[in-house]
Amino acid sequence: MAEQKSAYSLEDLLECSHGRMFGPGNPQLPLPPMLMIDRITHISDEGGEHGKGQILAEFDIKPDLWFFGCHFEGDPVMPGCLGLDGMWQLLGFFLGWIGGKGKGRAVGVGEVKFSAMVTPAIKKLEYVINLKRVVNRRLVVGVADGVIKADGEIAFTISDMKVGLATEGQPA
Repeated sequence: MAEQKSAYSLEDLLECSHGRMFGPGNPQLPLPPMLMIDRITHISDEGGEHGKGQILAEFDIKPDLWFFGCHFEGDPVMPGCLGLDGMWQLLGFFLGWIGGKGKGRAVGVGEVKFSAMVTPAIKKLEYVINLKRVVNRRLVVGVADGVIKADGEIAFTISDMKVGLATEGQPA
C-alpha cells in the first residue's frame, strides 16, 4: 500500500484511478471524466462531526466540463448524481486509505437534499464528509454524512451514504 498521507494531489488521485495506490483488486477511483475530485485537502480517521474521521476535498468547476453541454442544452447544470458519486468516490478512497481490501462499491444513501445548482458560473465544489461508522474486518463498510458546497454555499446535503468493499466471490 502507498504511504498514508493527510492530503492528495490530482496526480496522486490519478495513481489511485490506475489501481497503483492500494494495489490490484483494491479500491480505485474512476478515471476522468468520471473522476469528480481534483484534490483531497484533508483526510483523517479521527475527528469530524462523529469522531470517526473526516474527508475534505475539492473539485474545480470549469465551464467546458463534459456534462454542461448535455445537461441541459441552453440551461447547463451539473447532474446531482455526479455530486453524490463524488462523495461515494471519496468514501471508497477512505476505505482503501485505512487499509481495507476489495473493490469499492456504492451500497446506498439515506437522503440527498439539493439546495443550490452547480452551473458553469461556479468555480469550486468543496466536499465535507464526516464518517459515522467504519467497519474494517472481513466486511469493510463506511457510513458517512456530508455536504457539498458550491463556492462556499451548501448545495447538497447527504446523509447515511454507504460504500462497501467486496473481494472475489463476496458481494459488497
